[in-house]
Amino acid sequence: MKNQGSPPLRIHKLEPKVKQGLTVVITGHGKGKTTSALGMALRACGHGMKVCIIQFMKGDLYAGEWDGVKLLGGQVELHTTGKGFCGILGNPYPRSEHRANAQDAVRLALEKIDGGAFDMVILDEINNALQLQLVDLEQVLEILSHKPPLMHLVLTGRDAHPMVVELADTVSEVVEVKHAYRKEIEPQPGVDY
Repeated sequence: MKNQGSPPLRIHKLEPKVKQGLTVVITGHGKGKTTSALGMALRACGHGMKVCIIQFMKGDLYAGEWDGVKLLGGQVELHTTGKGFCGILGNPYPRSEHRANAQDAVRLALEKIDGGAFDMVILDEINNALQLQLVDLEQVLEILSHKPPLMHLVLTGRDAHPMVVELADTVSEVVEVKHAYRKEIEPQPGVDY
């Protein structure tokens, strides 16, 4: 197909007058919270930024992003610290193990945030971990207080705590309108995981 419009004369690259690291919360019961955060990681890589992703709940079922981030040439560091989704999908691990792993993830998050090597840190499913009391509100607030002024911090997962929402700069709620799962279609690689 031939392009009917003319290409732009030049591509503009926006540069903010004042650079500022943002706290972003992606929450809600619809599909796409982690996917949105991974899209932000991809976009950050395009700007030459270093990204760290810490997955609080994932770890017992393969997810495509585990190998996908390897294709980004080392700009993204990914840590799967969880034992899967606590109490669902036949997850066999006791709550005490889930909490211990989530506590390790909190320590890792503080280490990565305080280390200064990353421009963006994504805490995937931390909202779920807080809702399930695998981490405590005080710990999440401590993480937020450690965010350097120029670092972007992204928190994903359902049921974001109202105090976390209040402290965030940007909050998006993903709403389910329709989901293939409701039609008993199994999760599909590349779309669902």
